[in-house]
Amino acid sequence: MKTADAWQDYKIIATGNGMKLENWNGVILLRPDPQVIWKGDDLAARGGIHAVYRRSEKGGGSWEIRKQFPAEWNISYRDLKFKVKPMGFKHTGLFPEQAVNWDAMRALISKAKEADPERQIKVLNLFAYTGGASVACAKAGAYVTHIDAAKGMVERAGENARLSGVDGGIRYIVDDCMKFVAREIRRGNKYDAIIMDPPSYGRGPGGEMWKIEENLFDFVLNCAKLLADKPLFFLINSYTTGLQPAVLKNILTLALKDFKGEVEAYEVGIPTEEGIALPCGASGLFKAHEI
Repeated sequence: MKTADAWQDYKIIATGNGMKLENWNGVILLRPDPQVIWKGDDLAARGGIHAVYRRSEKGGGSWEIRKQFPAEWNISYRDLKFKVKPMGFKHTGLFPEQAVNWDAMRALISKAKEADPERQIKVLNLFAYTGGASVACAKAGAYVTHIDAAKGMVERAGENARLSGVDGGIRYIVDDCMKFVAREIRRGNKYDAIIMDPPSYGRGPGGEMWKIEENLFDFVLNCAKLLADKPLFFLINSYTTGLQPAVLKNILTLALKDFKGEVEAYEVGIPTEEGIALPCGASGLFKAHEI
C-alpha cells in the first residue's frame, strides 16, 4: 500500500463501526466508509464534530449539521489548494488518498521537463471530477485536457486551479468520456499521459450503460490509441469494491504491450491517528522506461 502521509491540513482521527472521523483543516466530519468493518468507539458521541453523514434506509443519505462551519473552505496539500464542502452522497469534492498519485505524476512530468525544457507534455484526464490530478499535473508544467460529464464538477476544477495559481494550462470540457475518446481517435490527436478514474456503474447521455468489469479493458484499449509513441505514464484509479490492484496491472500490461515501460499496481490509503492505514482504493500505473 502507498499511503498519503504528507498531509498537513487533513487527517483521519479515528475509525470504527463503518465510520471514519476526519479533520478537514479544522472542520470535523464523520462519514461512512465501507472498508471500516471493525468495531470501535461510538464516534458520533464525540464532541467537536461539525457534521455527520447519515445514510437513509431508502438509499442515499444526508448531512446532520451539529456545529456551524463555512459553506465551503480551502484545504492545502504542498503547494496545491482545493475548495471543499459537504456534498451529496457523503463526498467533499476531494479524495485525499490521491495525493500519492499527484506526487508520482508531478515527479514524472518534472523529470521529463528537466530532460527537455521545450517539450510540451499533454495529459488527458478522464472522469476528472474536481481536478485534483489536473491541477497537480498542470502545476508541474503539463498541458491538461480535463474531461467530465458533470458541469458543476468541471467548474469546481477551474476554481481549484485558480486557487493553486494555475493560470492556463488546463482545457476544461464537459463531455461523455467514451464519446470524447472516440472523437479524439478520429482526429488523430495524441497525448503523452492519460489518467482515468472510471465509475463502477454509470449511464451515458444516450442511456448507454457503463459497468467497469465489462467495459474497462476495451476502454483502455481505445485510450491506448491516443498515446504518443513514447508515452510518459498511464494511471487508472478504481474505487470499485473487489477490483484488486493486480487486475489494473494486468489490464495495463495487456493493453499497453506495444509501449516500452513498466507497470506497478497498489492499494492507496491514508494513515490514521490510531496507528493503522485505511485502504481507500487501488491504482495501476504504467511508467515509461526512459523519460
